Amino acid sequence: MSEQLTVFPAFFRVAQKCVAVFGNGDEAYAKVRLLMNTQARIVVYVDEPELDFATFLERNAIETIRAAFTSSQVDGATLVFAATGDATQDRIIVAAARAQKIPVNAVDQPDYCDFLTPALVNRAPVAVAIGTEGAGPVLAQMIRAQIDQLLSPSLGRVASLAQAYRGAVDRLLPRGVARRVFWHRFFSGAVADQVALGKDAEARREATKLLQSMEKVAGHVWLVGAGPGAEDLLTLRAQRVMMQADVLVYDALVPQAIVDKGRRDAERISVGKRKGCHSKSQDEINQLLVRLGREGKRVVRLKSGDPLVFGRAGEEMAALRDAGVTYEIVPGITSAFAAAADFELPLTLRGVSSSLIFTTGHDLAGDVLPDWARLAISGATISVYMGRTVAASVAARLMEAGLPAETTVAVIENASRADRRLLHGTLRDLPDLEHRDELSGPVMVIIGDAVAGANFERSEPLVRGKSIKGEAVLRHKESETRN
Repeated sequence: MSEQLTVFPAFFRVAQKCVAVFGNGDEAYAKVRLLMNTQARIVVYVDEPELDFATFLERNAIETIRAAFTSSQVDGATLVFAATGDATQDRIIVAAARAQKIPVNAVDQPDYCDFLTPALVNRAPVAVAIGTEGAGPVLAQMIRAQIDQLLSPSLGRVASLAQAYRGAVDRLLPRGVARRVFWHRFFSGAVADQVALGKDAEARREATKLLQSMEKVAGHVWLVGAGPGAEDLLTLRAQRVMMQADVLVYDALVPQAIVDKGRRDAERISVGKRKGCHSKSQDEINQLLVRLGREGKRVVRLKSGDPLVFGRAGEEMAALRDAGVTYEIVPGITSAFAAAADFELPLTLRGVSSSLIFTTGHDLAGDVLPDWARLAISGATISVYMGRTVAASVAARLMEAGLPAETTVAVIENASRADRRLLHGTLRDLPDLEHRDELSGPVMVIIGDAVAGANFERSEPLVRGKSIKGEAVLRHKESETRN
């Protein structure tokens, strides 16, 4: 499905310009009410207006011409609305407007509209317009109601005050980071607070104080967890700092759709760390973050999942600390949690598993078994990151340590995403994972007695033709009995 619009969203300049509305009833009435949000010179052409509409026009002193339609009535108009309620008559008006190359809108006739009217949230001079290309006017109104609740009633007054300071900001602050930081603090700090309280004089004092205090802006780095891949699992804080960043430094596993949520004019740098295809070493990434921070840039370092879980954040934090560059951690949803949610799988389960282990498959590929292996034997749930290529070694080492071969295993590729794939099996089946070459996305393996409580309805067996659903449920019940 294409995500391209058939229309280009834009705002027409209509202040003190003529906008002509043709119609006698509700359709024309609605368009006039919408236009009254602007400074347009509204001219309404009617011949037999309905009583409510006529009263409204008179009460609001709107210029009204009582006459049957003639093509000369569109002369000099910037926009034309054909809202007579008569489809044939509206098309005649459309033809007259188009003959003079005047944009025209025919109510409820999309094929005869050069532009569409949006649902509008008005905080002049701020305006939010919502359009659905005519597919769902009711949906547009529902979205408008939600946005209206989100935006402060004083937003327009804050924006108007900002206009008064724009010239001074342009003179005193250099383009780039300093200006963006100033405006961010202007709209989200003490200035906006004072406007909301109706204290305009105090708001001006705060704005002047803020302008005078702005020196060279120091760089700052956010280490941001992008989550497991689904766009709507990105945190609100992550979205906010991505809109403040001058530079986005992102890993290969971060989907482009999430990278695109950053500020449109932010620089984007891929550091593309993937197995066997490292575009930059970790030292090079550390040096890049330090350099950008020292240049005064505000940097978002986007990492798949959570930055503190196998994200090499420790090395990056150490480099930033040593260089004197400030930084902040923005947690994300780690892949183990997303994978468990996809499988409806309890990572801990009362009476079965009260411990949770995060590890990588390579931890189980060495000669020495990790210290946590004894926890696995006692019932801990093991979440194995990046374990597909060493699945046989993982299975062998855990069984060697004493974990039963019948222990349930859940495998998730592309956790949280629309193209996710779920597989189930037992520990003895796990080596088959290495031969699943069709699994090209990130893979999470979850092992343990608690995994038997998962929902296997949407998953397929690790070993083709084999089902472990009954076996898993039985083992789950046996674990509960033992505990």
